[in-house]
Amino acid sequence: MNTRHPGMLVTAAFIGPGTVTTASMAGAQFGYALVWALLFSIIATFTLQEMASRLGIVTGKGLAEALKSRLSNPLLSKLAMLLVIAAIGIGNAAYQAGNLTGAALGLSQLLSAPITVWVLALASVAAVLLWLGKYQLLERTLIVLVGVMSVVFIVTMLIAGPDWPFLLNGIWQIQVPSGAELMVIALVGTTVVPYNLFLHASIVASSQATSSDSHISEKLAANRKDAALSIGLGGLVTLAILSTAASAFFASSMQLSASNIASQLEPLLGNAAGYFFAAGFFAAGLTSAITAPLAAAYAVCGAVGWPATLTDSRFRMVWMVVLLSGALFASLGVKPLIAILFAQATNGLLLPIIAIFLLLVMNSKRILGEHTNGALSNLIGGLIVLLVSGLGVYKILSLV
Repeated sequence: MNTRHPGMLVTAAFIGPGTVTTASMAGAQFGYALVWALLFSIIATFTLQEMASRLGIVTGKGLAEALKSRLSNPLLSKLAMLLVIAAIGIGNAAYQAGNLTGAALGLSQLLSAPITVWVLALASVAAVLLWLGKYQLLERTLIVLVGVMSVVFIVTMLIAGPDWPFLLNGIWQIQVPSGAELMVIALVGTTVVPYNLFLHASIVASSQATSSDSHISEKLAANRKDAALSIGLGGLVTLAILSTAASAFFASSMQLSASNIASQLEPLLGNAAGYFFAAGFFAAGLTSAITAPLAAAYAVCGAVGWPATLTDSRFRMVWMVVLLSGALFASLGVKPLIAILFAQATNGLLLPIIAIFLLLVMNSKRILGEHTNGALSNLIGGLIVLLVSGLGVYKILSLV
């Protein structure tokens, strides 16, 4: 059987500095009122990721290749591939600066050195891991980093002492407090991201192509379990971050900052509290700094028809451009605002297209045979399509 754990790469990808910041702000500003939105985003993430990875296992194709092959109109096919390249390739290059900066900020609290030094060091570490082209090494490194941030943020939550009745109430009572509309969208948007769908599908498709195991049903069951455990862990970590901020800052006059959150650990960890929390922020940043270029390479290579293999020179060229772009902007301390706005707009267009495509293709018996969606998957998928379509329209309108 395949021993890969691709779901863990998805967890490593979506819990980055952006997720830490968004979840912290949600907890600090609205307490536990938006826990339901976080739970829905995790369910939506699992549903879409399971569909994308099932497509990869059954067809042996990544998501970009599958999308390209299903669009019979040449013009539509080219437009869709350009959108993939813009949203995933250029988008990840724009966001990479934030990933590297977040990891560097964590390291700067652990070891005294300029942020620029840590940015370049972290970019070099990511480049070496990707250049070696060894999937198992990448996966094990990311699992260790996910383990570090899981321990840090979950222990932080327990020490901060969540209000369990309010937390549980936040799960079942759907409410949008005044001024929380943008935060709901941010929580969903930072968890349900298009590039993870390309990353997940491509990884399982490559393992399907090289594996001698022909028992697809067993692979699908193992993949579903892996995705549920990995994405569930990611949801727990995000909940821990939100809960810690709610415990420490909601209904108080304190201003949210990494040092203030870390101070909640001081009764047990003393002066090590800041270092402990910095380790979690570092791990979150580095995991995203590795997976963002990797996902971009899979998506772009699939879109233009290049081999999507770790050792191919063109595959390496794509992730290298993404990594170097992020390192350049991060080391200069410049936020590529135009590129980020462009990425947000293209991602707003791409996510509904991919969600609709997945829902349609996952009901095609000609493509998937007996492995098509069931009624529950279609129901949840339909709700997700409506949600991400609205989210996409809102993102685009907000940028106009």
